[in-house]
This record gives sequence, structure tokens and C-alpha cells, in this order.
Amino acid sequence: MNGWDRVWPAPAKINLFLHVIGRRTDGYHLLQTVFRFLDHGDELRFAPRDDGRIVLATPLPGVPPAADLTVRAADLLRLRTGVTAGVTIHLSKRLPLGGGLGGGSSDAATTLMALNRLWGAGLSRAELQELGLRLGADVPVFIHGHSCFAEGVGEHFSDVALPPAWYLVTVPSVAVPTAEIFKADDLRRDSPAISPSKWRPGDGHNDLEPIACRLYPEVLGHLQWLRTCGVARMSGSGACCFAEFATEAEAREACERLPEGMAGFVASGLDVHPLARLT
Repeated sequence: MNGWDRVWPAPAKINLFLHVIGRRTDGYHLLQTVFRFLDHGDELRFAPRDDGRIVLATPLPGVPPAADLTVRAADLLRLRTGVTAGVTIHLSKRLPLGGGLGGGSSDAATTLMALNRLWGAGLSRAELQELGLRLGADVPVFIHGHSCFAEGVGEHFSDVALPPAWYLVTVPSVAVPTAEIFKADDLRRDSPAISPSKWRPGDGHNDLEPIACRLYPEVLGHLQWLRTCGVARMSGSGACCFAEFATEAEAREACERLPEGMAGFVASGLDVHPLARLT
């Protein structure tokens, strides 16, 4: 199988905690978080074109193809490297829009890594991370490829060792716009900074959670139910929420008890992105 024949994974991420510790003069928020990938996500396939066009064969409802992060990633890679080749992008979407699982960012990162290889563009992982940051704050971590403590606007990484775990992730039927959460007047922006070396699994909270719960009561309902199973948090800016379990059996048993009308899935935590060893 050559690279053009393969399916390229774009896994979900969850934020095990997310603190807002300040705000830069340009308006960007300073964050601390721990990213963990999940064995669940979108999938992409790429087909070469001889007309030089970048075509998304599977546009998302309400998202113009030119605004899709996969198309923007391919355009940016060509601009950076001088590649003129065309490509058709096939995206199999499993992760919800506005869900806080990093679906669009993961798709963009996989597009950058895959086309860097398929086009022979030759950029290093660090160069791809720099490109990714232009597309969104969460894109670089997927290119970095390891569970990590992230700082800044989400681009400075310290790898962390996490215990094996399974997660029940619930998916509210609302899309939460990240910008809406961050612009809220009552968002806490002064959580004390912590040292990556002192963070331990279970530490911290999500500063964005109270805002999302106030604006989107369905998110609050999901968290309240998940907390009957144990510790639960919202991922990113929402809307998806998760609870952690030691075994797959425990996570699946909880999933089977989800109330009617509440959707979710079970996935294991990944220490390493499936494409982390791609050169």
C-alpha cells in the first residue's frame, strides 16, 4: 500500500484540566492544560489531482469548503513549500463540530502531516507545528504527537506520563462556539499557574466549564449525570464531557446506562498519536 491508498487517522483529544492564567495584550488567553488523545476520531483519505486544485469531496454542512481547516491546511502547506500539486480530500467525520474534542484541529494536523509526506514537501515536525499554529491553537499538539502539559496559547509542550484509562465521552446536541466562551465577562482569567513537573493526574479543573454550563444547560445536564459515575469534566470549551474509568468494562457499563436522549461513546486514552512516528 502506498501513501495515497491509506486511511489517515485524526484522533480526538480531551483536556484533563484547563486553566486560564492570564491574557495577553493582543487578547489571546494564556492557558495551562493537559492534552490526551483518544482512540476515536475522524479519518481522511487523499487522492492526487493533475489540475493543481485542492478539492474537499466531503464538505461539512454550513462550512464553505474554502473555510474548512483541511483545505486551509493544504493551501498553507503549498504556500510554505512551493508545491503546486493538487489533491482531493475525503473526510470521514465522526467528531462533532463545536464539541471541544479538537476535531477540526486534528483534521488539519493530519492533513499537514499526510500531505507533507505525500507531496515530499520535506518540512520537519517543528516546522509543521509552526504552520499548524497559524490555523488554530489546538493544531500543533496533534503534530507534536504525545500526551503533554501545554502552556502559552497552547503551543509550548512538556510531555507527561499518564496511567492507562478508558473514557465515557458524552456528546450534547449543541455546538459551543469557542469564541463565545472566551469573551464572557465572568470567565475566570487568573487561575494560579502550576509547574508541569508538579501536576498529577486528577489535579485541576476547567475554567471554561461554568460559562458553557450557564449558556448551554444541556452541557450542565451531561456533567451532572456523569458525576454520578465519578469525576467528570468538560473538554476544551465544550460541549463534550467525559468521565474516566480504570477499565473498558466499567466505561461500557456506564455507557449502557446513559439516559434516553443522551449520546456518547467509549474510547481508550492514547499516549502517542497514530502518526507520531511519521517522518
